[in-house]
Amino acid sequence: MIRWDWVAANLDEIAAATLDHLQLTAIAVGVGFVLSLVLALVAYRWRPLYGPIAGTAGLLYTIPSLALFAVLVPFTGLTVLTAEIGLVSYTLLILIRGIVSGLDGVPADAVEAATGMGYTRRQRLAGVELPLAVPVIITAVRLATVTTIGLVMVTALIGEGGLGQLMLCGFNRSFPTMIYVGVVMSVVLAITLDLLLVGLQRLLTPWARARAA
Repeated sequence: MIRWDWVAANLDEIAAATLDHLQLTAIAVGVGFVLSLVLALVAYRWRPLYGPIAGTAGLLYTIPSLALFAVLVPFTGLTVLTAEIGLVSYTLLILIRGIVSGLDGVPADAVEAATGMGYTRRQRLAGVELPLAVPVIITAVRLATVTTIGLVMVTALIGEGGLGQLMLCGFNRSFPTMIYVGVVMSVVLAITLDLLLVGLQRLLTPWARARAA
């Protein structure tokens, strides 16, 4: 049973844990996106490099989170840096594949038209290919974000974790209310961020709204 009196008396603690969870997620997805964009553009430009880049990202993705943190702790300690290195590494495969897939899906006639208009390679990438790839890229970001929200829970074992800390405390105290609150708030956070990213996609692709209308 949920102790609603405890929830009402600890709203500040719940809000702080949720904010911490959000910050850890935002940093991981933001840094992961920047790294993935650079790596994806390199792979897109020099296709033979796609295999090694995706393979390395895939290898990082397959390492169990607890094992990865155990390797990192002796070097970076029980810190936010340790948590973020692990979290960022798990976003790379999803984002690199999503960005490359989005760019590969750009219609050839749009690329040819831009080339015919005198666009340089960089102008074509920035003005045509990346904008048209936005829906697929945002889909990858949504998946990476929801995945990261779940993985942040695990970082509670190294002293971070946001809502994961709340759940861990509930387990240690045998107090189910804290566990339920952690689960529910993580789901709410995932749904909220997913909806915000859908809104961002609509904002960045006005032509899609016009076509639908």
